[in-house]
Amino acid sequence: MSVLVDTSIWIEYFRSGKVSSKLDFLIDENLIVINDLILAELVPFLKVRNQQKIINILYSIKNLALEINWNEIIEFQSKCLKKGLNGIGIPDLIIAQNAKQHRCEIYSLDNHFSLMKEILDLQLTI
Repeated sequence: MSVLVDTSIWIEYFRSGKVSSKLDFLIDENLIVINDLILAELVPFLKVRNQQKIINILYSIKNLALEINWNEIIEFQSKCLKKGLNGIGIPDLIIAQNAKQHRCEIYSLDNHFSLMKEILDLQLTI
């Protein structure tokens, strides 16, 4: 199964390497995927830091097409709200939808995905 690596993991990986053994394993096993939303969150910062080599590596990762179904996003948000889960941002809902569409696990340090796991039937890599 492919693993959609969220922005929070990449930031921690580049900053401190705390998640490096797990991410390195996923990379070595060719299990990671990315999408344009995650790239849009990462690349501008990397450009400012002149990290073209890292940008090229990120663009070489298999990219999942974003096929945003806004009605499904609205339904996801409604389900979360009904369960008392407020404050889930649209980007996180889009990432959740993208992972479900492509039957991927999500690897993230963002607690929102753990909170949404049961509500939206997400598969998470821990």
